[in-house]
Amino acid sequence: MKALQRRTTAWPLAWLCVMVIVYASLYPFEDWRNQDIAPWSFVSAPWPKYQTLFDMGSNLLGYMPLGFWLSLAMLRSAKPHWAAVLLGFLGALGLSFFMECSQSYLPQRVPSHVDWLFNTLGGLIGAVLAALLERRGWLYRWVQFRKRWLVPHASGSLVLMVLWPLALLFPTPVFLGLGNVTEKLLALLEDVWPQATLPTQLSQTLFALAPLPSWVEMLSIAGSLSVAALLGMAVVREAWQRLSWVSLVVVLALLSNTLSASVTYGPQHTLFWLTPLTVAGLGLGWLSALLMVRLPAVVLMRTMLLLQTAVLCVVNLVPSSTYFAQTVQTWEQGKFIRFHGLTEWLSWGWPFALMVWGVMHLLSNSTRAEAT
Repeated sequence: MKALQRRTTAWPLAWLCVMVIVYASLYPFEDWRNQDIAPWSFVSAPWPKYQTLFDMGSNLLGYMPLGFWLSLAMLRSAKPHWAAVLLGFLGALGLSFFMECSQSYLPQRVPSHVDWLFNTLGGLIGAVLAALLERRGWLYRWVQFRKRWLVPHASGSLVLMVLWPLALLFPTPVFLGLGNVTEKLLALLEDVWPQATLPTQLSQTLFALAPLPSWVEMLSIAGSLSVAALLGMAVVREAWQRLSWVSLVVVLALLSNTLSASVTYGPQHTLFWLTPLTVAGLGLGWLSALLMVRLPAVVLMRTMLLLQTAVLCVVNLVPSSTYFAQTVQTWEQGKFIRFHGLTEWLSWGWPFALMVWGVMHLLSNSTRAEAT
């Protein structure tokens, strides 16, 4: 089946894979040093004595999405299958080689030709998988599904939808409360300007209302869930399809927080976050989204931006408690330490990326409407 050139989310998702790989490969980006050896000397190193199946499997799986999305992006650009597979293979080969070379400057990382081999193999498998799915028509079915469900120019929304449950993996002082950056910014200001009293005064002023009243926290939870629901509803065509997306948002919120709690505290404390307050907030957010399923997309988008602004104002009034600091420390020392920095940045930046995309989406829609 001949591929048609079209707008696709494959390119931004491929770049997202690149950023994830770079972060996971070079984290924590500290104590860089020169060992006076060629960065590519790992290529001729002997086979390591200790290599676990987990390491090989994670290296293989970690690069499969990169090869898949690179290959799919080429297919969506009407390039032949062999060129798409070649790009997925060479992309994984080149990026992995660069990462292994860079790791030679990090004391906590050990470059390995075995990692390079399995990373490249993973990229090749992902690229071949994309080509096979395209040839058999499975990706064409996704295109048809997207046409039936989503409006044009929904790529940015799709990327944000994918990132939202990943951002929720990082613990936050307020449930679902992404974008809590005030305390970090004030700490940075104190480091840059240690003699000033302004950061302390700002902290005392901003956090004067902490802890939040229960009803404010409940509304914040409801608003956060509604924001994610409205994000998809604004680009989904029919009302019944929007209902499906709202239900999916609730499921994603539950699964992300369950996984985060399980990784942080262990399986025995998986549902510690499921309190009457969070249940009430989730229920209110779900009900609010249901009541808006028939509203025009422009109204949904504007409502989403207003709610996100309000939620950001609330969550940035909450300082981190000692208990929360211990939670973050447990997370940093957990099994997913390589992805800690990435999820933390996603937790901070996702709401602001959402607002930028929402404003740009409204402006572009207005421009297209005037042109017609």
